[in-house]
Amino acid sequence: MTTSKTAKPKTATKAAKTKKAATKTTVPALSKAEIKASIIKHLHSTLGTDENKANNHAWWKATCAAIQELVLERLRTTQKTHYVNDTRAVHYFSAEFLMGRLLSNNMHNFELFDEASAALKELGVELTDVLEEEPDMALGNGGLGRLAACFIDSLATKELPAIGYGLHYEHGLFRQEIKNGAQIERPDSWRDYGNPWEICRPESIQEVPLYGYVETKYGANGSIQKEWHPGNIVKGVPWDIPVVGYGGKTVNVLRLWQSEASDYFNWDVFNAGGYVDAQRENIQSETISKVLYPNDETEAGKELRLIQQYFFCACSLKDIIRRYKRAHGDDWSRFAEQVVIQLNDTHPAISIPELMRILVDRAQLDWESAWEICTKTFAYTNHTLLPEALEKWPARMIEKILPRHLEIIYEINHRFMAEVEEKWPGDNAMKAKLSIIEESSEKMVRMGNLSVIGSFAVNGVAAIHSELVKKNLFPEFEALWPGKLTNVTNGITPRRWLKACNPALSELINKKIGDDWPTDLDKLQSLSAFATNKTFQNQFMKVKLANKKKLAEEIKAQTGIVVDTNAIFDIQIKRLHEYKRQHLNLIHIMALYRRILENPDYDMHPRVFIFGAKAAPGYKLAKDIILAINKVAEKINNDPRANQKLKVVFLPNYRVSSAEKMIPAADVSQQISTAGKEASGTGNMKLALNGAITIGTLDGANIEIAEEVGDDNIFIFGLTVDEVYKLNENGYNPYDYYYQNREIKAVLDWLDSDYFTPGQPGALSSIKQSLLDGGDPYKVLADFESYSEANIALDKAYRDKAKWAQMAILNTAKMGKFTSDRSIQDYVDKIWKLDSCAVK
Repeated sequence: MTTSKTAKPKTATKAAKTKKAATKTTVPALSKAEIKASIIKHLHSTLGTDENKANNHAWWKATCAAIQELVLERLRTTQKTHYVNDTRAVHYFSAEFLMGRLLSNNMHNFELFDEASAALKELGVELTDVLEEEPDMALGNGGLGRLAACFIDSLATKELPAIGYGLHYEHGLFRQEIKNGAQIERPDSWRDYGNPWEICRPESIQEVPLYGYVETKYGANGSIQKEWHPGNIVKGVPWDIPVVGYGGKTVNVLRLWQSEASDYFNWDVFNAGGYVDAQRENIQSETISKVLYPNDETEAGKELRLIQQYFFCACSLKDIIRRYKRAHGDDWSRFAEQVVIQLNDTHPAISIPELMRILVDRAQLDWESAWEICTKTFAYTNHTLLPEALEKWPARMIEKILPRHLEIIYEINHRFMAEVEEKWPGDNAMKAKLSIIEESSEKMVRMGNLSVIGSFAVNGVAAIHSELVKKNLFPEFEALWPGKLTNVTNGITPRRWLKACNPALSELINKKIGDDWPTDLDKLQSLSAFATNKTFQNQFMKVKLANKKKLAEEIKAQTGIVVDTNAIFDIQIKRLHEYKRQHLNLIHIMALYRRILENPDYDMHPRVFIFGAKAAPGYKLAKDIILAINKVAEKINNDPRANQKLKVVFLPNYRVSSAEKMIPAADVSQQISTAGKEASGTGNMKLALNGAITIGTLDGANIEIAEEVGDDNIFIFGLTVDEVYKLNENGYNPYDYYYQNREIKAVLDWLDSDYFTPGQPGALSSIKQSLLDGGDPYKVLADFESYSEANIALDKAYRDKAKWAQMAILNTAKMGKFTSDRSIQDYVDKIWKLDSCAVK
């Protein structure tokens, strides 16, 4: 099905022999009767209500409390086991953990879903209604945060000692509303009525210093000591969210830090009439954990983001050291043996100078010993090749907020430059490239370089991404430290992204190949033997149709749009960003609309294009693309000349629980980023696992998906990475495509008119301007023709029902590689060197 250059297909393996479906042999942790009794008990004693008065929200809280009893018992056992065995543990530092809802996930992982459903039914309550009461935990935004959530699930499932560390955001990113087609940001108050899964741990509060100055002290023997006198102290209050592994044996912890003022209230100021001033410090401190990624267009926003990052890293390091000292006292010799810290992107990079500060200033180790510990403790995951995503901070800002850390960064850099000089004597250009300090118009601290220098391992997240990290992003580091840069291809947890979110397909798979695939996803390969079996094809597509009907009901409820479930459900769900190219999808939709208007008999299978995405509040063009999608949708959906063949839907407030409804219903998965820009992608894996066919570029994990499923079961289009680079080198002029392709010109000119925005001509012109006058940095116009051809091939393939069913089944069958369990095992083998610890 490939319509352009393709990845080299992987040699097909012989389909595994069919095996008799396994029967469930595990005994549930609780019986139906026990769950029922526990729910009633919590309804009475925890919530103070009874069966006659309880609404769905009360039933949800009571059910959560019943399951949480079991969770906390297993958590206690896990922590005791890890303490007794003095285990080496991984500490996963991430600015985001996109957890989604936990009740369904925890019940599935304890294998109690059916028992709980039956117990509630006897109480006259539907579990599906109860589950809808749970808000998504607003602790992340996109793939970075969901990857972290999948990883901590797999760590617990594989019985590996681990703790996730992050921030306890009060509002997360934002709740997205659509008004007149435009994105409006509202606070996402996910904790307004409490959260039944989290536990506050006041006994582990940490204090974090900020601002102030550094005093230099001289000892009698000529030694120099540094003393940081902070100008402000903020308290970090830990909230623990238990993470249940599949089977419920190991329950690890996600520890999130909430900021509070060190002194809650100034009574003297308040009593003197300063009612606002009395709470000013409190308000400023609490702002730190208020929102995910505050808008950093302003100086204050930048400062807040830097403080956020330091706050959660400082709290987490102090917490790790507290537990280490409980077992090993002041003996630092075993620290790197017991502790590995994975930096998920550059957001936690400030951890490196913070650990050095603790070791040198507090533990009073010499620099060389401290640096050896530090560089054996940290590992760094790079998630991007986009220069703007590799964080840089003004040196003056770090000096203002973290004066001691800037001194330490300068010292790290000074010693590193000596190493560079030894490798490349007299090469100042090499020093400028590798230095942590960028000497531009304003002195900047490069957090990517700091992360590489301070870590013992650096990994990319897909095969091509890791090669590009070595070749284009950090080639000098690869030359300096061969072998330090490696690859760990991302993965997803099949427990949530198939078993829980697509129960009908999961049950069909269970009946065919047994029920042990959630912890051994390679076993799905056995489904390949049934890909051409007419009965199984019918069963598989019947499940898909039922999921489409559910999504159609959701679309109607949220947007009022009625869609045909016999149409192709074509889905693009991800963060709204130019490199992900939602505007390429949009321009193609407009081209289809134009073809239908020009030729009412235009031959195409009915198709529903469904989008879900949030744009960063300060990212104007991304918000303009959302506006354009909604305005084009409004026009097409209300045009009887086209709306029998074409519909467009933008589902607002995209989040994990939305994805769990959209992914099982997808026929087509749009993975259309510019080649070389998407590090990996994980949405591509989730959609393919649920039987969606990918239309995509040779970018990120798409390449490895193409290798697994084979060229006949994916639609590849567009420029390759090398062709993108060559096009840039030769000088890319988007106007060439504009003038040479009649359809491109007509569609872009449409954006200048008021056809989609009556009375507001030019309201959508910014998209055209970005593609022409803005230079089309992500090669939308260069890839349009190839994309259009791939869509025509896709449309043709869908009409052959048997062939499409075969392709869908094979996509599900071939996704074994993309489980996060495999990713975690790669981390264990290549980087972390952890041992599992069985919990009895």
